[in-house]
Amino acid sequence: MSLRNTINQDLKEAMKSKNVKKRDALRLLTSAFKQVEVDERKELSDDDIIKIIQKQVKSRNDSIDQYTKAGRDDLVAKEQEEISEYEIYLPKQLSDNELEDALKNIISNVGAESMKDIGKVMGSASKELAGLADGKRINECAKKLLA
Repeated sequence: MSLRNTINQDLKEAMKSKNVKKRDALRLLTSAFKQVEVDERKELSDDDIIKIIQKQVKSRNDSIDQYTKAGRDDLVAKEQEEISEYEIYLPKQLSDNELEDALKNIISNVGAESMKDIGKVMGSASKELAGLADGKRINECAKKLLA
């Protein structure tokens, strides 16, 4: 079963069980899918869907930062609930140790020696680790290893 079908099935179950929070979060997600399909005139693959979910999670995290600064704990909680609903559909994220090991391997493969080579490392890492780690985490770890 494709990821899209799984999400649609979970949406139906949330509607039947009257789980309003899950229903609303999944409706937002499916509307994001439809928006991309209309804009780009293509059918989404599972990889496309994962990218959209990651973008939605990143957007929610940015909102959480803003709401925290504004002291809006009620909105922070709502965003965190949506993130927890979305993360179910994402691949398992690498732990810090696994990320560091993968980056050490990438650094040796591209022959990076200093911060000047961060572009090479990030280019390769963002392709190899797509979906397994957030770009911000990859960047921070790569900088730490190259420093």
